[in-house]
Amino acid sequence: MTWGWQAAVVLAAIGLGVGAFGTLVGAGGGFILTPILLLLYPHDSPKTITAISLAAVFCNAASGSVAYARQRRIDLRSGLVFGVATLPGSVAGALAVEHVGRRVFDAATAAILAGGAGWLFAARRRTTGEHDRGGSPRRLTDAFGTTYAYHVPLLRGAAMSAVVGFVSTFLGIGGGILHVPLLVGALGFPTHVATATSHFVLAIMAGSATLTHLATGSLSAEQGLRRAAALSAGVVVGAQAGAHASTRISGRAIELLLAIAMTALAARLVYAVA
Repeated sequence: MTWGWQAAVVLAAIGLGVGAFGTLVGAGGGFILTPILLLLYPHDSPKTITAISLAAVFCNAASGSVAYARQRRIDLRSGLVFGVATLPGSVAGALAVEHVGRRVFDAATAAILAGGAGWLFAARRRTTGEHDRGGSPRRLTDAFGTTYAYHVPLLRGAAMSAVVGFVSTFLGIGGGILHVPLLVGALGFPTHVATATSHFVLAIMAGSATLTHLATGSLSAEQGLRRAAALSAGVVVGAQAGAHASTRISGRAIELLLAIAMTALAARLVYAVA
């Protein structure tokens, strides 16, 4: 798709939809945006695709985090620990993607999406009592009067976040698509708190990766800066809509939507690679 005002409008519209759905499920939208960009720009390098995606993901996550902060659903203590833990990996992933070919990159993205979907489907079958009770206790009451009581194993979460930081910026998917299943399935977060906290962590992680891409020239004006700006204009608006919609949808429905979207995109990428 060549650049022009029509392309800018199309990308802004894509950003609007990606921002709304990505914020609704707490994944930031990168898991949708990267496969879309891979299909729209089949001749671009992985580093260009991930740089564009992560810039838009940062804008999405920052906008969504503001909305979730107003809803008081962000676990700030856990989010700060997890966000800092992602930083070394997020920089390393942004640098490492330069050395990977497109077919390997497309296949790796499909595998991660399929694995995350499987994890989420498995997590939906677990009950709250099946999570261990270790870790720091949390009690959070949101702006709507709902109280969430749970425990957070911070060290385990930080270790997982470090891995998520590398994998997500390497693939340009932002991390929420990995972090939400881990927060819900492995750490026992309530789904609405997990989506909000994941967005906060994602803003930190995607921001550091975007700065790395800017410093290395991967996000140049010719190859990506204009596309990233058009997408970002859409995702900022969409993120507010997604955060508002999350107040009307159950946690189980959010998990199911996320898992279905991951499965569909993984299948589409496998078809493209084949």
